[in-house]
Amino acid sequence: MVKNEGEPGGGPFWVRDAEGREQLQIAESSQIAKDDMHLMKEATHFNPVDLVCGVKRYDGTKYDLTKYTDPKTGFISSKSAGGRELRAQELPGLWNGAMANWNTLFIEVPITTFSPVKVVQDLLRPEHQ
Repeated sequence: MVKNEGEPGGGPFWVRDAEGREQLQIAESSQIAKDDMHLMKEATHFNPVDLVCGVKRYDGTKYDLTKYTDPKTGFISSKSAGGRELRAQELPGLWNGAMANWNTLFIEVPITTFSPVKVVQDLLRPEHQ
């Protein structure tokens, strides 16, 4: 995680599953109720999409990563393409719901590791020069 400097996107949160268990996951703004959006804005950290995942057991066999997803965590997001506003269904991906039942640990990394390009104007930032 990097310190939150107001970039759009997800961040680390404690979430409660259907059985009432709490676990660490990355939540996107589309997954947070409007009344709770202040929590995302007040969050101390932000997800720079740097992930390290152990995908094999100690004996070299691969984990079945489909067992670690929560299909109920898909969401609808707003996007744009070619000047048109679009709505997109996002299924549990690498973190949005696919972190269910993992042993998750968030580590703070320097902000210099994060240089997003969400819109073409982001390429004008000093870190992209």
